[in-house]
This record gives sequence, C-alpha cells and structure tokens, in this order.
Amino acid sequence: MCMWNVFEKKSVAKALKKAPTEVLKRYEAWKRIVEISGPAGLKLIRGFRDESLKGEWKGYRSSRLGIQWRVIYKIENEVLEIHVFEITPHKY
Repeated sequence: MCMWNVFEKKSVAKALKKAPTEVLKRYEAWKRIVEISGPAGLKLIRGFRDESLKGEWKGYRSSRLGIQWRVIYKIENEVLEIHVFEITPHKY
C-alpha cells in the first residue's frame, strides 16, 4: 500500500485557525483520505466535489470542505505528493 505525502504551506495553518470547527474536522478527514487513497479516494466521496481548476489556478485542484470553504491543492510530479496551497472561504 502506497501512502501519499501531504505538504501544507504555512498560510494553511493560519487559515485553519480562523476556520469554523466543522471545516477543520472536514479538512482532517480530507487529509486522511488523501494520505491513504490519494486524489482517487476523493472522487469516491461526492461531498468533497473534487475538481480541476481553470484560469490562473490551472493545474490545481479544489475540494469542498463545506458550502463556502475550499481546499486548493496540487499533485506534484506524480510521486505521491499533495501540496496544499490554500484553505479559503469561497467568494461568491
């Protein structure tokens, strides 16, 4: 069984301190799924609505952590690495 490594930018910890408790719990669940199953595991859980991004975020992916909150990440070098760039409330 291969495990994925999840790397977080420093700004992610700061964003999580400001996030509601429910978002923090969903991020921890998201992270466990990614570490065990990678992005393929996220596609099995419809609530995360994992999708590729367009425009200035092309090459990145987004998963929902709630109605408003998103985790933005990138798969690096196809070597079982996930780099989390941002956790942010989605602006409507």
